[in-house]
Amino acid sequence: MDALDAMDQRILGSLLEKQVTVPATYPLTLNAMRTACNQSNSRDPVSAYESRDLELRCRELKDRGWLRIVPAGRVLKYHQLVDERLTLAVEERAVLTVLLLRGACSPGELKTRTERLHHFADRVAVEQVLASLAGRDTPLVRQLSRRAGQQDHRWVHLLGPVPDTEPDASAQTVDREAVLREGAYARDVLVRESYDRVAAAFGADREHEPEVPFDGWLLRRLAVEAEGPALDVGTGLGNVAATVASAGARAVGLDVSEQMVTQARLRHPSLTFEVGDLRSVMRPPAARGWALITAWYALVHLAESELPVAVGALARVLDEDGVLALALYVGDEVRPGSPMRAEPVDLEYVCHSREAVLAAVRACGLTQIEWYERGPLAGESEVTRLYVIARR
Repeated sequence: MDALDAMDQRILGSLLEKQVTVPATYPLTLNAMRTACNQSNSRDPVSAYESRDLELRCRELKDRGWLRIVPAGRVLKYHQLVDERLTLAVEERAVLTVLLLRGACSPGELKTRTERLHHFADRVAVEQVLASLAGRDTPLVRQLSRRAGQQDHRWVHLLGPVPDTEPDASAQTVDREAVLREGAYARDVLVRESYDRVAAAFGADREHEPEVPFDGWLLRRLAVEAEGPALDVGTGLGNVAATVASAGARAVGLDVSEQMVTQARLRHPSLTFEVGDLRSVMRPPAARGWALITAWYALVHLAESELPVAVGALARVLDEDGVLALALYVGDEVRPGSPMRAEPVDLEYVCHSREAVLAAVRACGLTQIEWYERGPLAGESEVTRLYVIARR
């Protein structure tokens, strides 16, 4: 099997990707393929190939059996033959496509980056595909040794040279799927049991904690605008729900932790608090939908690949004029931590990327979006906060 250089890999990876994501316009014309190869997202590194160079290389790839050139009226179109030549299953094809376009990836990164190509239930499913590709008579992938500063092993394809396959020891890549290493169910149980265990002490720990000025301003502004019931998911001690209610909204709090709900009811007896998961929220009983849904740090224990489902579940039960308000941590790390300052709990907090959060919001059809970022205040952990406000 002849080796594929960087341009070969970009052409074939782009064709593999677009055949799945935009089937209506596949096979690709030369102009469409140039756009696909040189797009600035989901490509590493970003390229700037010229049409003439791509056309010449496609002719070579045709002669080498990697693609087919298809006449379509007055233009020629290009169709990849990678999956036929290598006999790839759908899930193998998805993994190989991302490795061709993005270079070395961890299983967690592959799970996130293959979502539009093939849905993997968890990172274990990705690892099984990698093992299958590596175990062929002619291996198609290999695992790189884990270096200092890396949370997980990375993998590369073996169809040609991959730049920077052994990065500098100081380089760190964040794996926002690491919270799913034991599976989503195990993570959910850990989160629920951890907050149940510390709920009473957590309330005492934050009894006299002052309100964050920006948060208070934003929540009251949204509450005044809301014309209907408001829901605070991941409500914890109920402080966000209470702030929204203080501005006149009819607020209800929801949390997966039964003990946290107990604490919220004790602290705010005039409000309603219920036990439930934000991913299975129902519409309010006497309205078409929620006028306002707040999720203040309710998504911090979710992997990046879970954001679209979680945000979508909240958007689904909004009123037609409803507002979704999110507060999250952003950055390039998964932080170990505890909801309490004094008592350690084995939880992890995902610092999401702003781009991934905004993409998840847009994917739900929420188009009127405003967002803010702020740095940490005195006494807060050294993490940037992201606030996203979205309307239909």
